[in-house]
Amino acid sequence: MSLLRNAAVTAGFTLLSRLLGFARDLARAYLLGAGPVADALTTALKFPNMFRRLFAEGAFAQGFVPLYAKTAKTDPNAAAALASESLAALTALTAGLTIAAQIAMPWIMVVLFPGYVENRAIFGLAVLLTQITMPYMACMAIAALLAGVLNAFGRFVLSAAAPTLLNLCMIAAFLLGGTPESAARNASIAVTLAGLLQCAALWWGVRRSGAALFFRWPRLTPQVWRVAQLAGPSALAAGAVQVNIFISHSLASFVEGGSSLLDYADRLYQLPLGLVGIAIGTALIPRLAQAAASGDRDQSERNLAEAVALGMAFALPAATALCVIPEFLMDGFWTRGAFTSADATRAGAALLHYGWGVPAFILAKILAPPFFAEEDTKTPTRFALVSIVVNIGFGVVLFWAIGLAGLAIATSLAAWINVAQLALALRAKGWRLPRRAWTRLGQISAACLGMAVFLGFAAFFRRTIEAGIGRLGVMFAAYDKEIAILLVCGLGGAVYAILAFILGALRFDEVKRALRRAG
Repeated sequence: MSLLRNAAVTAGFTLLSRLLGFARDLARAYLLGAGPVADALTTALKFPNMFRRLFAEGAFAQGFVPLYAKTAKTDPNAAAALASESLAALTALTAGLTIAAQIAMPWIMVVLFPGYVENRAIFGLAVLLTQITMPYMACMAIAALLAGVLNAFGRFVLSAAAPTLLNLCMIAAFLLGGTPESAARNASIAVTLAGLLQCAALWWGVRRSGAALFFRWPRLTPQVWRVAQLAGPSALAAGAVQVNIFISHSLASFVEGGSSLLDYADRLYQLPLGLVGIAIGTALIPRLAQAAASGDRDQSERNLAEAVALGMAFALPAATALCVIPEFLMDGFWTRGAFTSADATRAGAALLHYGWGVPAFILAKILAPPFFAEEDTKTPTRFALVSIVVNIGFGVVLFWAIGLAGLAIATSLAAWINVAQLALALRAKGWRLPRRAWTRLGQISAACLGMAVFLGFAAFFRRTIEAGIGRLGVMFAAYDKEIAILLVCGLGGAVYAILAFILGALRFDEVKRALRRAG
């Protein structure tokens, strides 16, 4: 199965999950806005979500999958033992961590979110909601291993579809209504329920796939120790962006509504990251591992070049839109109910600076897998630590200087420093991108420039566009800004696609071949 097809399957279900996530966040914004209850729920979701991303997109995607894929290719019985022993050890470890975190959560909250300490009401609610959601961490670690087994066998559908259960459960919880506090509690309970459902679905998928996986008592075998050696650093290396985002939210806790405002901006720029960076990275790792096992460097370089070109074909136009019309996006998508236009303006300032970091966020997901495929976790981990230090240093200084936007600047700057280190290290190892890849990057950039001009004009005439939509009828008038932003985004995407074809960044024969392979 081609890299493009695997990435397309993952991206398709990721898109469905993100659309459901958008519906979930619309309900959250309407019910909670950007107030203290919203901050408490955002904090409760940040803990398990960070661990989900570290495990699913880091430790097991980058550490376990290459080792499992290589082992399965040569010795299926050894691969079954590796997966079963890893599952047992992981279940015991994360269950213990979950219980310990629930007990210690009041003290953890003081250390990680000190801005809440002075407001006892929000502090107590944040502690309670986080204690409720913490079991999701253990569920996601188990789900990540099960998804890794499926991905190693080229089965991406169920592992990509499982995250939709989280959004469906949370939407159902918000539909129950009630006071803001009760809605937040219901949503937190839904998170843990969704984790259990995801584990059950993936376990069923593994059994259906024919992969051997058994329950065993946890033991620290040599195989488990090897996975731990690879997965531990991989979690930090692949999840540096998520750690940096978590740090930003910790600093934002000193401003009422700050954590939730960053989260609403996070939802928009995470869409291309989830659709493209994670999808390509997930599909790329098994292919690189197999090429590394056979010693085929040329094939590895072709895979990497294809991933970079594909990733930037989506990342650069997404970054263009986020940088040119950030406030238009925030206001069009979020302003309703308890979420005000003033909230959109504040969040838009952060979104602008997250925007120019999007290509770096995606490139980091693409440039790290070659190291993991060769079982080199130390190099990207060292780079990740540098980016985290940069983010903390610049984040503290810029937050006190210019507010929430400073946190976004620090996160994006740290991401680009991480990418620069990865690229230079790959070059030192002899990895090269062919000239065609560089040419396509230039063509993509030129198409994005044309798109930026269109979006700039659309933003300038925004009120005129909304007024014109409002004159079409009562139903249109009620949703004029929502229709306007969807129309502008759609037309902007069309402008980019047309220019990309004209300039040669995309070719019809490539699209036809891709569709034929995907079919």
